[in-house]
Amino acid sequence: MGDLGAGGWGGGGAPPTAAAAPDAATAAHHAVHRVLAALQDWLADERLADTRLVVLTRGAVAPATGTAPDPALAAVWGLVASAQSEHPGRVRLVDLDGLDGLDASRSALVDAVAGDAAQVAVRDGALLVPRLARLTAAPGGGTGWRTDGTVLVTGGLGTLGRLVTRHLVVTHGVRRLVVVSRSGASGADAAAFVRELRTEGADVQVVTGDVGDRAVLAGALASIPAEHPLTAVVHLAGVLDDGLLADQTPERVDRVLRPKADGAWHLHELTAGTDVAFVAFSSVSSVLGPAGQAGYAAANAFVDALMAARGDAGLTGVSLGWGLWESRSDLTAGLDEGDLRRMARSGVKPLADDQGLALLDLARATGEPVVFPLRLDTTGLRGGPGGGDVPPLLRGLAAVPVRRATVAAADTGTEPDGDALATRLAQLPEGEQDALLLDLVRTHVAAVLGYDDPRAVGERRPFADIGFDSLRALQLRNRLGGATALRLSPTLVFDYPTPQALGQHLRTLLLPDAPSAGSPNGPDAAPDAAGAPVPQQGDAVPDRLRSASREEVFDYIDNLLGE
Repeated sequence: MGDLGAGGWGGGGAPPTAAAAPDAATAAHHAVHRVLAALQDWLADERLADTRLVVLTRGAVAPATGTAPDPALAAVWGLVASAQSEHPGRVRLVDLDGLDGLDASRSALVDAVAGDAAQVAVRDGALLVPRLARLTAAPGGGTGWRTDGTVLVTGGLGTLGRLVTRHLVVTHGVRRLVVVSRSGASGADAAAFVRELRTEGADVQVVTGDVGDRAVLAGALASIPAEHPLTAVVHLAGVLDDGLLADQTPERVDRVLRPKADGAWHLHELTAGTDVAFVAFSSVSSVLGPAGQAGYAAANAFVDALMAARGDAGLTGVSLGWGLWESRSDLTAGLDEGDLRRMARSGVKPLADDQGLALLDLARATGEPVVFPLRLDTTGLRGGPGGGDVPPLLRGLAAVPVRRATVAAADTGTEPDGDALATRLAQLPEGEQDALLLDLVRTHVAAVLGYDDPRAVGERRPFADIGFDSLRALQLRNRLGGATALRLSPTLVFDYPTPQALGQHLRTLLLPDAPSAGSPNGPDAAPDAAGAPVPQQGDAVPDRLRSASREEVFDYIDNLLGE
């Protein structure tokens, strides 16, 4: 049906702190803004293109029991994990012991920075790397839902919110609910859902307001009658604002942090001193850090750390780091079939509604503060077809070890040796060189677009016509960079706008002393959509972009791809 995973750690300038901020949520905004600006400045400086940035924190993660992570700095880890996905091998995360520090850990910091792992915690001189482990829970075990009080649900009128709220009423017999929703129950679907719950015998009160507003939550809690006190909180509220790290702004990040992270913190504070059960919906993005979701990863990492801190303090609570559900929500409505196929190759498959609800109940029975309820494809995790797309953090859950070469290429974040590919090319006739590189390009284009067959990628069809945007352009750049050990331009799909042109460009980079590809305009000429050679804009465009910011470069790509 599905799997429950728990986060853990295994052997394998001054750090940012947030102590001066008035609360963890405000601290998270400040810390994320600071690190976002530093990342953007560093990545935009071409003089640093061959260097690696180390983001050093202290107490952002808790690799051992009996320690609590700092939620604000955990949000930084989520943000940086997304940056690592967008820029493989260029950014490293290292977390040190507490403020007092240890001589052994300070000495081990050198090894952590020089090593291969993208994320490391240094504790008592030992280097620890993150991992996920399977959990088991007996159905029906753990703490049930109390029916003698009131349950507060945020985001309860969204797609998943309705599923969960109905589950509480129909399956667990909850009879009193306060639902906080930004849009309220004014829509036809929401109004019909509330009527349905009332038909089932539930007393439902809908509060319209912003979950990130502490006053709204305080008012909702104050409306609960003393004879039916609050017994549980289910926090589902959240929004997306996807975009490459270079395009993010403090305002965009705040928009995502506000409902998820701020809302969780306000609920934590407002229910302090009670035994209220706290269930927070998070996302596996908090640990995987998907490209283009820096703000979302940060917000969910904050929630995970908050629940871990609650557990360390003896408070009830669990953060559920979900993968994709089959039911489309406002957060996933924009995914197309290609996106779904590409995500499936990562080893995580969509959860059917009944599977997700069953895992919700099982997760609460584990007693763990952070659980990742996922439906895993063990074939994909073992490195089967498309197994190269499996995030390193998930590979340990495979039934058998992943091929050593696959682990080495992905876990270390380093680029493979391109000499082997160049040597192989040099031994082939010119036509076979172009054919091999065209196959390489089409294979990675198919992976980015979620195609099952690379032959579906037309060799002369412009990338702009097959759905490429700035995120997919970056993904293709990263995949080809990893396959060739070349450092490629972020404007790659504009400069060489078809698979055929891109393959020929790779040939000139891998074999710089080889004869031209036969074009009258030389090896850098790219065919147009009809296959005719056209002069490259290599002289004019780089001059225009050389002084541009990274945001301007990606805006330029998106505008051109949209023409």
